[in-house]
Amino acid sequence: MSDTEGPEIEIQTLPLDAWHRARGGRMVEFAGYHMPVQYEGIMAEHLWTRESAGLFDVSHMGQLLFADDGADVALEAVLPGDVAGLGLGRMRYSLLLADNGGILDDLMVTRRADGLYMVVNGATKYDDVSYLLDQLPDDVTINIMGEQALLALQGPKAVDALARLVPGVEALVFMTAGAFAWNDTPLWISRSGYTGEDGFEISVPEEAVVALADALAAEPEVRPIGLGARDSLRLEAGLPLYGHDLDPETTPVMADLGFALAKRRREQGNFAGAARILLEREQGPVTRRVGLVVEGRQPVREGAAVVDGDGSEVGKVTSGGFAPSVGAPIAMAYVPAALAAPGTVIQIAQRGKVHRATVTAMPFIPHRYVRAGGK
Repeated sequence: MSDTEGPEIEIQTLPLDAWHRARGGRMVEFAGYHMPVQYEGIMAEHLWTRESAGLFDVSHMGQLLFADDGADVALEAVLPGDVAGLGLGRMRYSLLLADNGGILDDLMVTRRADGLYMVVNGATKYDDVSYLLDQLPDDVTINIMGEQALLALQGPKAVDALARLVPGVEALVFMTAGAFAWNDTPLWISRSGYTGEDGFEISVPEEAVVALADALAAEPEVRPIGLGARDSLRLEAGLPLYGHDLDPETTPVMADLGFALAKRRREQGNFAGAARILLEREQGPVTRRVGLVVEGRQPVREGAAVVDGDGSEVGKVTSGGFAPSVGAPIAMAYVPAALAAPGTVIQIAQRGKVHRATVTAMPFIPHRYVRAGGK
């Protein structure tokens, strides 16, 4: 190592590292961890999850617990959602905001009997905690749940497989959660996920995660699924990925995440970046995240330029790939507001070639969440 190079950052291993390798998982570095990108192939794993149940290791995500003594009100300074109004076992998607309204992370927050449980992205979790410690009152305690692993079981048959092991989970509906047990192991399970399918996320003590993963994978509906299919599934579902489709230069309105701005919070206007965000909401943003269906068979990738008739860059692709369930290349991009209407044809420049794409409403395929009162 030369004097000008920084210290080498050690890539961490997850509790299921050997489990993945034993099942043929091809490991790559992601968010500072060794993680499986695929087992039998991205296309097969994607389609299996859409028709049956896929098991994902998402233990790289950050799990935080806030002692619930005014933490809900304190968190509303940096989250634009109605945290104080969350009922027991209810969860909400929200955004961690900077003072200028930029997105520092997207996350899930749930009210538990012992406090507020938050799941944040793996690549940003330490920065998130540092920011929260700076922003929140000293009497708000943040517990980093480093002893907990996290699994996601996604797909239309996920409920059948999980309910055999953990009876009662079938009573959960989308965006609700509760405490359960499996073989005397305490589990925290939510009916949620990031594939557009029905499914669950399961927080489990890391000493029990191998046994639980074995039990789940033994169910006939379940196969292990890697990062590659996780990405193509969330892209088809129109769900943004932090660090790609969301970043500190992006606001919730630009990102088309206005649903995360709760009505009470908009009226109060007392969250980080509120002045800018509410003005953008009223007047419209300069650029907006849109979905694209690309002509032909060749995908466009992150970083490709959206260009005007003169070839000048006016926007950028932030996620792209071939969508197995759609049968065509799709992408997300930020484009000028004037080009954001569905049906608009745009041009994308990639490696010296120009591709035509059409702006389309997202999700690219319907979500299949199980909601209260029916599907």
